[in-house]
Amino acid sequence: MEKNEVLEEILDGNVHNYTNEKKYCYPEEKILQERLEWFKDQKLALMVHFGIYCNLGIVASWALNDIPRDFFDEIDWTDDSKLFKEQYVNLNRSFNPIRYNADEWADMASKCGFKYLIFTTKHHDGFCLWDTKYTDYKVTNPDCPYSLQKNSDIIKNTFDAFRNKNLGIAAYFSKADWHSEYYWNKDFLVDKPYSQGPSYDTSKYPEIWDNFRQFTKNQILELCSDYGKLDVMWLDAGWVRKEEGQDLNLEDIIGEARKKQPWLLAVDRTVGGKFENYITPEQCIPDKALDIPWESCISLGVDFGYRFGDNYKSAREVICRFIEIVAKGGNLALNISPQPDGRIPVEIAPILDELGNFINTYSEAIFSTRICEPYFVNNIGFTQKNGDVYAICLYKDENEKVKPQITLPYKEKVSKIELLDTLEEVTFTQTDDKIVVNLPDSKQTDKAPIAIVFKITK
Repeated sequence: MEKNEVLEEILDGNVHNYTNEKKYCYPEEKILQERLEWFKDQKLALMVHFGIYCNLGIVASWALNDIPRDFFDEIDWTDDSKLFKEQYVNLNRSFNPIRYNADEWADMASKCGFKYLIFTTKHHDGFCLWDTKYTDYKVTNPDCPYSLQKNSDIIKNTFDAFRNKNLGIAAYFSKADWHSEYYWNKDFLVDKPYSQGPSYDTSKYPEIWDNFRQFTKNQILELCSDYGKLDVMWLDAGWVRKEEGQDLNLEDIIGEARKKQPWLLAVDRTVGGKFENYITPEQCIPDKALDIPWESCISLGVDFGYRFGDNYKSAREVICRFIEIVAKGGNLALNISPQPDGRIPVEIAPILDELGNFINTYSEAIFSTRICEPYFVNNIGFTQKNGDVYAICLYKDENEKVKPQITLPYKEKVSKIELLDTLEEVTFTQTDDKIVVNLPDSKQTDKAPIAIVFKITK
């Protein structure tokens, strides 16, 4: 098995657990309940991991951490960990994605059917893609060559471009910051492995932790104050939590943020409680339908970052995963990372075109829908909206022959079934536990489409 395939298998095995749905807390505020209904309508997010790690084509940030190096980094040009970390930290001095065009990304997202953006303002490595006042480790600092560009504040430029396309905005923000002296304090890292948590005992050095807590609050409020309307504050680094001695006091931070933007959803990933307004399975799909807000984060490539010669998923695979997610009540956050020069990787253009064509054809069965029994069975996903039911029959293998009949495991009495793409009415027979649909000759092909979609009238 190739190295990329091994890593993909590891990541697909639910490495990053998500909060148990039984522990989910619905927000009490009416405005947040309304925003969660908005969230459930959206279904498809463009997730973008963008940062200095794209220069090297490695996974975001984790190569700085000594603990998971056995499978996360792919650093094959040096065995000198100390030298590598110095080189990584100094990637800000070569970060120059001069062909990054936020308008092109926003236009692509809109045409392909994405409804909102999740964009890395900073990852765990601490490099900031906005003109923050609270650190010089940022894209607009003179030591970063991209600072010379007129749109060097990547976050402002990107958020504005996506809003101009009427797309929602989620600000990805890592609660951990491995560049901050208040988190990884180098005085405590001498001859000590770098792990994901602080380099010191926060109970013994509360004044250092208080500085980090204030630093985090300042940056989050800066994004909420100076970067327009945000729909979601998407907080990564779930190990930063009170139980681990890393209490950021989100009650205070999110409380202040909502004074500025009362509608703001918070996603304190994998922590649970009142500030995890929806849960976020990573590189996996729940086994069953969930009647709470959720979003699966799945990379188009092997992982969350640009990789030279990446092993991208096919459009068929992406669409099949997307429909399974929607049928189980969730949203898909599909991650795409820019090339080092900032462009959309040229290899994925056909994948995105096919995704966009599918969504444009079958959007009625996808967006603003809700779960519908039996949810997802035998590669058939069910959704419902405005009294109508949709059955999306997936074909994972293009070489599969389409049979003249499709059996739908649907029990409620129906009066009419149509093909959604042509509105052609089809004949069927119904028993207590299933419907057998007769396909017209035009749909009986030797090579399978990605899906055949029915609109069911009860």
